[in-house]
Amino acid sequence: MLLKTFRWSFAVTALGLALGVWYGGWTAFGVIAILAVLEISLSFDNAVVNAGILKKMSAFWQRIFLTVGVLIAVFGMRLAFPVVIVAVTAKKNPIDAVNLALTDKDRYEQLVTDAHPAIAAFGGMFLLMIFLDFVFEDRDIKWLGWLERPLARLGKVDMLSVCLALIVLLITSFTFATHAHQHGGAHADKAQTVLVSGIAGLITYMIVGGLSGFFENRLEAEEEAEAEEREREGERSPVVLAGQAAFFMFLYLEVLDASFSFDGVIGAFAITNDIVLMALGLGIGAMYVRSLTVYLVRQGTLDDYVYLEHGAHYAIGALAVILMITIQYQINEVITGLVGVLLIGWSFWSSVRRNNALAGAGTGETAAAEDPDAARVP
Repeated sequence: MLLKTFRWSFAVTALGLALGVWYGGWTAFGVIAILAVLEISLSFDNAVVNAGILKKMSAFWQRIFLTVGVLIAVFGMRLAFPVVIVAVTAKKNPIDAVNLALTDKDRYEQLVTDAHPAIAAFGGMFLLMIFLDFVFEDRDIKWLGWLERPLARLGKVDMLSVCLALIVLLITSFTFATHAHQHGGAHADKAQTVLVSGIAGLITYMIVGGLSGFFENRLEAEEEAEAEEREREGERSPVVLAGQAAFFMFLYLEVLDASFSFDGVIGAFAITNDIVLMALGLGIGAMYVRSLTVYLVRQGTLDDYVYLEHGAHYAIGALAVILMITIQYQINEVITGLVGVLLIGWSFWSSVRRNNALAGAGTGETAAAEDPDAARVP
């Protein structure tokens, strides 16, 4: 199972490393390997969240996610996206942007760095909305009950997540503008760009998430009668998304992956400014994230370790905050990766404790009482 799921990742790794040696020797080989590890560490939480969505989709759309989705992730976000950034921010046509990336790497890196505030604002707001909508929803199973119970009660207020996200964006853009004026105004003109980019991220989340949710709810309503009949007959099969619902859910997954990839693309410049090595290294990492997502779905890992999804969403919230902070201050990519790994590791450990308690006690209530990290299990 493991070999079958990751076979394409292994193949892409071998091909990417071979191309790296051909392109730049063994030094390029090492750079590509480091970039791949960086991408995997920064995007592990992405795999967990994606798995929670992908498990509701049919086998056909899971294959689309692994094929077409990989092409979008590797060639779209890891190769074309940095070029598009330069083309838009520097007002250059795409061909000139590619030539700049290949011939004047220092200038290219500087242009991408200059565009970072806008990128971070867009990605930060998109991810922040994912986190807020998750913690404000009243869930049957709670991980940090002391925190999630009051947040679920607050979530009954309409549009609270949108209001909080806009407040965060206003504070960020205001402090960015103030800091720029106090230090010579070098980036004062970008405060408006941060605001507009953040609003664009919020709108993108609401449109894509709203459409996917709409079609998902409509499909579930249409199949409710059939599901009830299956339950009466002893068959409990979850609704599998298809058609329009699956398409918009796939679109949502791609936008989500794009938001997760922002920190990886920007962080890669701390290692190299060669766009070819960057695309190869981050592309290999993206393949493993995709394969890990499918592996989690097929193994039923999220059902066995119920707090993993919680940990991943807390990691999303941390990444959103980090992206907003990096608009003004630099944060080492190692810190970004470690925060996500630690949160997911903690949630996995809590899930194991919960499973052990359930196995030993035999009842959810006793198990929840014995697990200090988790809320009651209904």
